[in-house]
Amino acid sequence: MKYEIAKKENLEEIYQLVQNTINTVYPVYYPQAVVQFFCEHHSRENIAADIENGLVRVLLSDDCLVGTGSCDKNHILRLFVVSDLQNKGYGSYIMQCLEKEISLNNDTIYLDASLAAACFYEHRGYKTLRHQELSVDGNAKLVYEVMEKRMKNI
Repeated sequence: MKYEIAKKENLEEIYQLVQNTINTVYPVYYPQAVVQFFCEHHSRENIAADIENGLVRVLLSDDCLVGTGSCDKNHILRLFVVSDLQNKGYGSYIMQCLEKEISLNNDTIYLDASLAAACFYEHRGYKTLRHQELSVDGNAKLVYEVMEKRMKNI
């Protein structure tokens, strides 16, 4: 496996991975208006800007993209693994790498967890600070957790 900073040429593959995962996993947890919100939030333009700013990481296995993670200072922004490859340790590996990187300069890591991912983060030692709710498309509700993890020595 190879974990590295994303390059511009990774954009389309990252975008497709994120969009496919949202459209496959999120409908189990959220109404369609919220799924669409996530798709727009993780737009090609937003991912491209994050790549340009050096915030995006990729995990490759045999030169195939299996996952991506992003962080800005001590905030994890975007973690996605190919739907068919979830529960195989790729997300945990990406998190371990992001946590190690962030903990070099910070003792606390923050993230916003979708309902689909909150349990995964809890198992990694993250604690919910608060529940957030956002109205989407007039009547749909996006519910998510604001979480933190205090780092000791990774």
